[in-house]
Amino acid sequence: MPEKLQKTDAEWRAELTPEQYHILREKGTERPFTGALVNNHDDGMYHCAACNAPLFKSGTKFESGSGWPSFFEPLTPDAVELHEDNAFGMKRVEVTCAKCGGHLGHVFPDGPKAEGGQRFCINSASLAFEKQ
Repeated sequence: MPEKLQKTDAEWRAELTPEQYHILREKGTERPFTGALVNNHDDGMYHCAACNAPLFKSGTKFESGSGWPSFFEPLTPDAVELHEDNAFGMKRVEVTCAKCGGHLGHVFPDGPKAEGGQRFCINSASLAFEKQ
C-alpha cells in the first residue's frame, strides 16, 4: 500500500486548479461528456492529478457511454481505496486515490462482464494522462 501523502488545505488549493480542488478534495464531479479525457484513446497511464500516483492503464479504459472515463480495473488493487457513499440519498461506492485520498469517482457493477463486471467511473479532472 502506498505511503499516505499529507498536505494542508492551503497546499492543495495552491497546487490544484479550482475544478480539480472541487473534485479531488470536496468530492465534486464534472458534468458528463465535458472532461478532457472522456474521448482519450491514446496508449499510456492515468495518474492521480493531485499526487501523480499511477492509477489505471489505458488498456483497461472502455466506452461506457456514461460521459466519464471508465475503467474495468485499477492498475493494482491497492492503487485505489473504496468507501461506502450514501450521499444524496444514493447508495454508491466511492473511489479515492490510495496515496493522497483524493476523490476520483465511483465504481458500479455494470462494467464489461468478461472483465469482472466493474465500471470505475472517474472524473477527468482527477486524472493526469501520460502518453506512451
